[in-house]
Amino acid sequence: MSTPPTTTGAGAPVASDQHAQSVGPDGSIVLTDHYLVEKLAQFNRERVPERVVHAKGGGAFGTFVTTHDVSAYTRAALFQPGVTTETLARFSSVAGEKGSPDTWRDPRGFALKFYTSEGNYDLVGNNTPVFFIRDGIKFPDLIHSQKRLPGSHLRDNTMQWDFWTLSPESAHQVTWLMGDRGIPASWRHMDGFGSHTYQWINAAGERFWVKYHFRTRQGHRTLTQEQADLLAGQDADLHIRDLYEAIERGDHPRWDLSVQVMAYEDAATYRFNPFDLTKVWPKADYPLLPVGTLTLDRNPDNYFAQIEQATFAPSNFVPGIAASPDKMLQARIFSYADAHRYRVGTNHAQLPVNAPHAAPVHSYAADGAGRYSFTDPQVPVYAPNSFGGPHADPAAHGDDGGWHNDGELVRAAVTLHPQDDDFGQAGTLVRDVMDDAQRDRLVATVVAHVGQVTVPLVRSRAVEYWRQVDADLGARVAAGLA
Repeated sequence: MSTPPTTTGAGAPVASDQHAQSVGPDGSIVLTDHYLVEKLAQFNRERVPERVVHAKGGGAFGTFVTTHDVSAYTRAALFQPGVTTETLARFSSVAGEKGSPDTWRDPRGFALKFYTSEGNYDLVGNNTPVFFIRDGIKFPDLIHSQKRLPGSHLRDNTMQWDFWTLSPESAHQVTWLMGDRGIPASWRHMDGFGSHTYQWINAAGERFWVKYHFRTRQGHRTLTQEQADLLAGQDADLHIRDLYEAIERGDHPRWDLSVQVMAYEDAATYRFNPFDLTKVWPKADYPLLPVGTLTLDRNPDNYFAQIEQATFAPSNFVPGIAASPDKMLQARIFSYADAHRYRVGTNHAQLPVNAPHAAPVHSYAADGAGRYSFTDPQVPVYAPNSFGGPHADPAAHGDDGGWHNDGELVRAAVTLHPQDDDFGQAGTLVRDVMDDAQRDRLVATVVAHVGQVTVPLVRSRAVEYWRQVDADLGARVAAGLA
């Protein structure tokens, strides 16, 4: 088979891959060498802006198979019994930059794109069932506190603990983060959660509240702080390498999806706000119902095209699935899609990795940089129209996005439920879920982390923070810092 010729981006053959056109053997290069100009100009533009959050990550393709009947709760096509849906997963760390080590103590992103027959459904979650805050207006401040100081450009424990201790709703997530699960051994050995509360709607129009839980079949494994620190220097791309090599050798990772389902009416009278992202629903109240299995079995052919340019947005719903009054979810519905328009481009959804695979697109969106697809010129470019252009169908989604609202528009934390405190579930995690060894490691991790805080006021507030979680735990932290 003959070797194909190098060409320009326009398809014309190139005279040389090795030598620029110049005047004489030692002369100056000439700008009429348009391939040299094209090659260098393209090289200068190889990178797109990195994600502000979840910059470091990797992923793979696979399938989701619905193995159980949950049609009583949702009419979404992908969750009907026996349906197989092509899926893309991206895992990531939250605060680190693209070059940061995979083993830093940090939550991990667990983002899924389902290429369903009704359009793409994106589920953008983490490896923890809760988050640091419950209101999206605080999200930029949270991330700024976890990034770097503007002067020294160093990460700073004082800044982190200042924000956390002034935001007591963070206690549950910080307890997860400082505990054993703060550093998963690999992406394959961690669970994933939708974290938010979502709405499911069945064929009869009945509505339910749901939470997603993906349980790893590989077994749950974590790293100690000492192991993580060592590996950060030995292999900063440990988690990317582990996932890639596992799939290449045929050891395809799997997760079993279960959901918790709450009756629509229960939300108003439940003992804490079920839409609060800093809370879990105890399984004794709402047990896990099995749904199906996610399997990752294909690595990307090109990391940049299929992972770096992959865009996941909580605004990508399909019929039978909708949002809830979760304030963080509602903020993310705007912010994620907006970030993709900035980072990848206004037509990011037309890229092959982001475009629907099993559903046609009929849209009145027009133009913009990088537009690739377009409709027949005879199709109207506006709505409503009288000439056969696509038209919205209210019956397609029904009342998927609705819920009943009570009360005035307010700027306040929602505290309508008797157990809407910030520290209760973190304390339960410490006392009732962790064993003695896990508690010992939690104390050691917190003491080591807070020990680097340089402002006495913030240190003392951190001790009080842990006293609020659990009195004995707080006393042990105080003793460790003395």
